[in-house]
Amino acid sequence: MTRSFAAALRRANRLMRPAKLGKTGRSIQKTMTGLMVKSAMAALTPKPAKTPKAAVPKAGRSLGVVLKQLRAAQSLMPGAAGQTVAPRIPKGAQYLARVHRSAAGSRSYKLYLPASQPKRPKGLILMLHGCNQTPDDFAIGTHMNAMAEKHGLAIAYPAQGRPDNPVSCWNWFKPGNQGRGAGEPAILASLTRKLMKDLGLSRDAVFVAGLSAGGAMAAILADVYPDVFSAAGIHSGLARGAARDARSAVAAMRRGGAPEGAAPPVIPRARPVRRIVFQGDADSTVHPSNAAMIVAAAVGPDATPGKISKRSVRGRGYARRDFAGPDGGVLLELWMLEGAGHAWSGGRAAGSYTDSKGPDATAQMIRFFLQKPA
Repeated sequence: MTRSFAAALRRANRLMRPAKLGKTGRSIQKTMTGLMVKSAMAALTPKPAKTPKAAVPKAGRSLGVVLKQLRAAQSLMPGAAGQTVAPRIPKGAQYLARVHRSAAGSRSYKLYLPASQPKRPKGLILMLHGCNQTPDDFAIGTHMNAMAEKHGLAIAYPAQGRPDNPVSCWNWFKPGNQGRGAGEPAILASLTRKLMKDLGLSRDAVFVAGLSAGGAMAAILADVYPDVFSAAGIHSGLARGAARDARSAVAAMRRGGAPEGAAPPVIPRARPVRRIVFQGDADSTVHPSNAAMIVAAAVGPDATPGKISKRSVRGRGYARRDFAGPDGGVLLELWMLEGAGHAWSGGRAAGSYTDSKGPDATAQMIRFFLQKPA
């Protein structure tokens, strides 16, 4: 966050200090919170081009002037809406725009159906984008459709629009979105169940993956809907319960957030959800210690990896740690990437928040999803 933008936020907060806010004031306050969270989540790799600084509001200026400046500053942030186009798809494949409605709420989404398996895909991956991204942007950056075509998988890309969050973040930090049966997790689980029925898929062939705020939501879904998802891919995310509001979300992203106070989910009996976790050790948006919190929440704080392998790809070193489950199979893989920032590893430059250097998170997630548990 630039100094001038921070000053604008402080000015707006001072103008909203009366104890009782009207409808407009509450709406503005929600926008301020969203912008502060966005600033903490904004990707630092690759670095955006330099842009003009937002003007500092002078004393006595109206709230309307401050809001105008904030909107202008937001439009200069990387990944602004409207800057991406639909991904190219091979002949015979489908990329459909749909809307899902449920008792918990509705979301629009894009659905990729591979030409190799148009009516009966071999599996389904729910892909959750990060802040200030769109389904199209996320599909392009992760090149997930190309990998799905290779393996005969369907991909669903739910959209978190600006009416749901000012900068299109999944609201992973709100307690109402950290449990089962309500909020955004319930919407996403309902969408997944609908697609499972339509495509004739069982739980063993259904997976979820996400980046940043999407990664945090993927971790929540793995915790509270193990009867729907059999495996989860979490890239630069946080553990369920790492935050309880916007303020603690910023703190968790900056310093790491232990999942304190998260109520144990009341769920039907289900097999454990396998997890593959990617985290850059130079990520200054989501602190690398959050990866350890995800691991501890999944396999216990005292768990030790049964296997550690260190390799490099295109000059980048990485360490992979495998944690075994009760049955002896790999329950969790942790990939720590040397020198990597807040970006999808092995992604395509045409999408936002990607790092082409690798390793290829998309390929490794699909490999992990499709391998048979012991």
